[in-house]
Amino acid sequence: MKKNTLGSSDLMVSAVCLGTMTFGEQNSEADAHSQLDYALERGINFIDTAEMYPVMPKAATQGTTERHIGSWLKKSGKRSDIILATKIAGPSRMDWIRAGQNDLNPVNIKAAIETSLQRLQTDYIDLYQLHWPSRNVPIFGQTSFNPELERTAVPIEETLAALGDLVKEGKIRHIGVSNESSWGVAEFIKQSEAHGLPRIVSIQNCYHLANRCFETSLDEVCFRENVGLLAYSPLAFGQLTGKYLRDPNADGRLTLFPPSWSPRYLRPAVVEAAKQYAALAEENGLTPTQLALAWCYSRWFVASTIIGATRLDQLKENIDAYSVTLSDEVIAGVNRIHAVLTNPGQ
Repeated sequence: MKKNTLGSSDLMVSAVCLGTMTFGEQNSEADAHSQLDYALERGINFIDTAEMYPVMPKAATQGTTERHIGSWLKKSGKRSDIILATKIAGPSRMDWIRAGQNDLNPVNIKAAIETSLQRLQTDYIDLYQLHWPSRNVPIFGQTSFNPELERTAVPIEETLAALGDLVKEGKIRHIGVSNESSWGVAEFIKQSEAHGLPRIVSIQNCYHLANRCFETSLDEVCFRENVGLLAYSPLAFGQLTGKYLRDPNADGRLTLFPPSWSPRYLRPAVVEAAKQYAALAEENGLTPTQLALAWCYSRWFVASTIIGATRLDQLKENIDAYSVTLSDEVIAGVNRIHAVLTNPGQ
């Protein structure tokens, strides 16, 4: 599998990344180990997790994903074979994470990295990411910025300085952001250059056929600043696989978890987009999954696409889609649908 340089770092990451947020909820520890073994067999060297995983987030399971990865690392001895990424949670109502006082300040960053290292059974993280910003910014389905939601936030310079200390200590190699905006990326770069602090090398944002918002300005910012996109939810929580079109009660996050967890993927326009992309795929001898993933795999600005699965056969199909090349005809068809149903899953 092709490996890409991640932004301005020295990290060479596989074009497909194994996402792990099902480990500990939909997948057992044994399942997790099987997926990790299989991913490495297929040439994947990039593993992404987070301190808040698995989803849905809850006190009883928080941190289990990292623990399952850690037990695999201990058993397999493969730490040097992988690029390991994890994330610190930003401000939230999850009061089980540092008593609900979580934010991107030095105290929280220090506590978060220490517990992640313990759970992962390693002494360093290759890519440490800010799961979402400290400041008010539209994320997770919010479609526009609302100044009335302004709140006190940790200054970006302060966050970068704390991360810089961890780089000096050897606990993290590189840093990245997630669920960020164009302003946020530019400000992180500005503050790192102004104060000689670590520079972000990646941004992990939602990107799929029903949400191409990255293309509206972040693509240029990241190109000019050499920041790699890690595309998450490439199948839109399973909507773009077509399984919910075939059976609205199909097993998956959209049926297992309350609608309030992922309302953007239940919007009528997202369902309609899924129908039209599935029809386009069928017309061209592809499965909906192949179309959706091949689209992400082929975009010039995607450094790695984060895929997740609950079964090994799903994981195999997702990885196999890397070998699919979309014709100019199919790409034109995607763009025709997108012109009418523009980013309904934003």
